[in-house]
Amino acid sequence: MVQDLATYHGPITDLFPRYSPDDWDRYCLADEQVEFFNTHGYIAGIQVLDDEQIVRLREELTEFFETDHAGRELWHEYHSNESANPNQVLFHALGAWRLRAGFHDLLWNPAYLVPASQLLGGQVRFWHDQLFCKPPKHGGVVAWHQDYSYWTRTKPMAHLTCWIGLDESTTENGCLQYIPGSHEWDLLPITGLAGDMNAIKSVLTEDQYARFNNPVAIELAAGQAAFHHPLLIHGSHENTTNVPRRATVINLFREGVKSYSDEPLLDGVPKIRKGEVIQGKYFPLLFEEVT
Repeated sequence: MVQDLATYHGPITDLFPRYSPDDWDRYCLADEQVEFFNTHGYIAGIQVLDDEQIVRLREELTEFFETDHAGRELWHEYHSNESANPNQVLFHALGAWRLRAGFHDLLWNPAYLVPASQLLGGQVRFWHDQLFCKPPKHGGVVAWHQDYSYWTRTKPMAHLTCWIGLDESTTENGCLQYIPGSHEWDLLPITGLAGDMNAIKSVLTEDQYARFNNPVAIELAAGQAAFHHPLLIHGSHENTTNVPRRATVINLFREGVKSYSDEPLLDGVPKIRKGEVIQGKYFPLLFEEVT
């Protein structure tokens, strides 16, 4: 039985540096980068992991691919293949921070938390993490979607997604792709997360449909991150190369976001009644400094 690391609201190893206010200038985004995010709905190419950290997270991730790994009962979700097609594999899981020390301590990494606090405009609280992994040669797609369409059980919409590559991410191996400016669109219906890349087009207006002709491929080196707005349309194509495309995603919201449901916000988590501020064991406050 693995101890649930959600008990610890702070780093338990020395894998990542502790934040000090003196570090703000080291990690913060330039004004031009914040402006780019506000205009386009994303910012990419932010280095948040070094080589040692990448190796540690890859080692822990490899354990998760074994279906009988220790701590299996702690996942909020675990899909060895989110796709219905066995020949198009998309490994997807929520809750890695509860199982292994590296993924746990990643949440307190100032290299992404300082930019996150700038983009959210306040204190940063943890929502949940995800793993999205595409094996070589037959890696599946992540269909076009808006993150907040899956998160309407929380309000107000004051969320942010940080996507971190554990491998080099290229157009050929299924990198993240964005529709710039789509964060200004209304919330769209859910049309599925895996399988059909074109499903979302059935719910678009004529103008929105035309915008899909110009997606931006977010190619990243291992250890680099992309941040995006909760309404930004994004997805990724299949991996047919000889190398894996593995990523971890940290989803955040600004302190003060409330539950908008009387059901559990995540599987295995106690209910937070509708209208109450989200906090507690499974939703730690990660960053209090606001400059």
